[in-house]
Amino acid sequence: MGYRPRRMSQAVTSVARNATLEFQAGQSFATRNRHAVADIVDGVSLWRLAFTLAWLDIRLRYRGSMLGPLWLTISTGVMVGMLGFLYAKLFKMDLQEYLPFLALSQVLWAFMATVVAEACTTFTDMVGLIRSVRMPMFVFSLRAVARNLLVLGHNVIVIVVVFAVFRIWPGWHGLLVIPGLALWICDALALTLLLGGLCARFRDINPIVNSLMQITFFVTPVIWKPEQLGALQSYLPFNPLFDMLEIVRAPMLGEHISLLSWFGAILFSAVVCGVSWMFFVRARGRVAFWV
Repeated sequence: MGYRPRRMSQAVTSVARNATLEFQAGQSFATRNRHAVADIVDGVSLWRLAFTLAWLDIRLRYRGSMLGPLWLTISTGVMVGMLGFLYAKLFKMDLQEYLPFLALSQVLWAFMATVVAEACTTFTDMVGLIRSVRMPMFVFSLRAVARNLLVLGHNVIVIVVVFAVFRIWPGWHGLLVIPGLALWICDALALTLLLGGLCARFRDINPIVNSLMQITFFVTPVIWKPEQLGALQSYLPFNPLFDMLEIVRAPMLGEHISLLSWFGAILFSAVVCGVSWMFFVRARGRVAFWV
């Protein structure tokens, strides 16, 4: 009995001497791509969980408030009303023509700006959940987008009230909003994956993105109308945020969407989704270590 441990150790030593240690590179792109697709599919299958978490986020944000998210709707309505009367006077425009444009633009821009801002914190805000529960990363993207869609649903009340006061009805032409919103949702999901991972790795990107959104607010026709640029109006389609805004705003106002705006919006979406997917395929497994 006393010699067996020695014989076993000798056997293990001889095996260790004959063993060969091989170093291999990381997973191939095809393998990573397959894992990324599985993450998206598993995340979509958990859409009920994502929407439940989004609704919980809103309830916790307005916990103890009597009106809840309607406070944001009221503040948006007051701001639209005051800015509408002020800028209609400054721009010497008809209030009945300008106020619906401003109300629609402010609500849509607020959704876009909030999605971009919260996309930067998609993963960093969920650090506890990411490190404690094994869950598809796409669930957190669905959660962020669903939360902003719920807030947008509350703010639509402002648009409905303004349109009702001025008796504006887009008619069947307003159905063109559906493909525009579908494109918005695709871009929002892509941005949450891209900016969420980038900001988790490089924390300086978040303030840079917020600063850029503040700058683009003034160079995009949100509080001013495109017609006010005169001859420079032809350069607006080169602003991708104008194109994204126009494919949703124009049908609601009963206006025609130019093919150049559609082309710019689709091109911008293709670039964002492509870059986001390439980054997500490579960084999906590292996000848990970055946050």
